[in-house]
Amino acid sequence: MQQAGELASMFRILANDTRLRLLHALARSEELCVSELAEAVGMKPQAVSNQLQRLVDRGILGARRNGNQIRYRIIDPCVVTLLDQGLCLSEDSRGRQR
Repeated sequence: MQQAGELASMFRILANDTRLRLLHALARSEELCVSELAEAVGMKPQAVSNQLQRLVDRGILGARRNGNQIRYRIIDPCVVTLLDQGLCLSEDSRGRQR
């Protein structure tokens, strides 16, 4: 029962359009700074930083300082697989609706 609660908590974190777009950008580029991510998703850096912090707090992302920049990367190996599976489900769903 505890696992179901933990999984629901993880899905709540991932059930956010902005965070999913950030994760997708990181999955494609491996490591990006806030300004690069902000440009990739068309948002202000401060808004991106807030969302990145949630992902870092959950252990999904890691961060390292590179001079004045903080560079983010996906550290949870399951996340990229989950993103791929989510896209697969989405595409399959669209195909079934036709």
